[in-house]
Amino acid sequence: MVDDLNLKILKCLQHNARQSNASIGRQVGISSPAVSERIKKMEDMGVITGFKAIVSPFELGYQFKAIITLRAFMGKLKPFLEIVKTWDEVVNCYRITGNENIVMEVVLHNQQHLERFIDQIISYGESKTQIVLSQVVRYNPILKLK
Repeated sequence: MVDDLNLKILKCLQHNARQSNASIGRQVGISSPAVSERIKKMEDMGVITGFKAIVSPFELGYQFKAIITLRAFMGKLKPFLEIVKTWDEVVNCYRITGNENIVMEVVLHNQQHLERFIDQIISYGESKTQIVLSQVVRYNPILKLK
């Protein structure tokens, strides 16, 4: 069960997951061991699914970020869903409703890399590519701090 205290802990973690349990405890009014126990329980329940570093693709030499949609050819969706998991360029991939089956967020080094990537996916379906100009909302927490 995610009670009000757990929601407060989640808000703190989404704001800064590197802060100590003691710091979180001071903010929510419980001890550090109690924070640790609640975090562990939320991990066990699947509420917290992990802690990750957010890495800038641009600092690693990727010059392009693109959103690519794919309308899979008949019989090509299942093979695509397996192969897409192996492509390093794909940051996020979602199966969606509507005219397209897939939407991907990809990072690429340059225009030639984009062309090679598109050449890789065209055997699976019809694609549409949009180059990202800027990110308006970045990692917006589900639970906002007040």
